[in-house]
Amino acid sequence: MLFLCSVHTRDLRRCLISTDVHTIEESFRGIKKTIQAKDTFQNVTILSPSETLHSIKPSDVCCVTKNLLAFYMDRVFKDHLEPNPQILRKLSSIANSFLSMQKTLQQCVRHHNGIPSLCPLMGTVSNCSQQKQRLCHCGQEATNATRIIHDNYDQVRAGMRKGRFLGRFPWFQLEVRSAAIKSLGELDIFLAWIDKHHHGTSAAERQGT
Repeated sequence: MLFLCSVHTRDLRRCLISTDVHTIEESFRGIKKTIQAKDTFQNVTILSPSETLHSIKPSDVCCVTKNLLAFYMDRVFKDHLEPNPQILRKLSSIANSFLSMQKTLQQCVRHHNGIPSLCPLMGTVSNCSQQKQRLCHCGQEATNATRIIHDNYDQVRAGMRKGRFLGRFPWFQLEVRSAAIKSLGELDIFLAWIDKHHHGTSAAERQGT
């Protein structure tokens, strides 16, 4: 699994993932129907309603990727309790892939004259941190997109929908596990987005070099 930092010719800095996301997608397809079958609230969504992932600028791709990886690792996978050992193994494999992405993404650095320079070799920890922030800058759209997704998740956990307490309608009552299941059921949306904005973009740029 390889992450590269590149500077776009228009100075749009972003971290690109050069990896076979299809392997993760294939693993998810094996459990997708089972996961989504547990989701009895089809009118509620986490990732898909806001179109947030479809309007991200290239300069914000790194930030949104980082934030959504954290969203799944810190919230979704931790909230979900899976009793089926076969599904649990698949989810654990996906979580491990996400963790590997997170760790490698933190090492993403600027290319200098086409040669990637490692951040730890560039000076103090402070300078390294500042460089990472420049490379993975979070613009306002990226911040808004992340907040919307977290808000959607929180609303599902709280049993709310568009500002209305679903507690008024017992058959709509949702809980923490329901929010996690729904987010897991939408993993294909996130994986397709990664493939489009990282793997696809990387291939295009390699052809242009």
